[in-house]
Amino acid sequence: MVGSNDIERSKRFYNAVLGALGAGEATLNVAGSGHTRLFYRHEGGTNFIVSEPINDEPATVANGSTVAFSCNSPAQVELFHDTAIANGGTSIEDRPGPRESAMGTITLAYVRDPDGNKLCGIHIPG
Repeated sequence: MVGSNDIERSKRFYNAVLGALGAGEATLNVAGSGHTRLFYRHEGGTNFIVSEPINDEPATVANGSTVAFSCNSPAQVELFHDTAIANGGTSIEDRPGPRESAMGTITLAYVRDPDGNKLCGIHIPG
């Protein structure tokens, strides 16, 4: 789950970005507190939620946290990145591409969503 200060902007961003990964559009949920949340569901029961903070404080970015989304190929990592940028995200760190790791060669792309949350598209072969 990540917080958002503009749920409609987040909906446009995440509908596009997560749609590129095969997730459907968000299901809108209004909590008992009146705060709006977006629920994204993906195969295997994976869920991702975007929410207005229920304490009525501004949404802030967690220091040191990254939400990673599994991609089925290096090409899908590139699509994740390019779709994020085209929909208001910001490319960060190294260019999308292969990285050597203890797991072998993996493909990564890092972006920030319009609220500044750090996201990663990742493909681990195998």
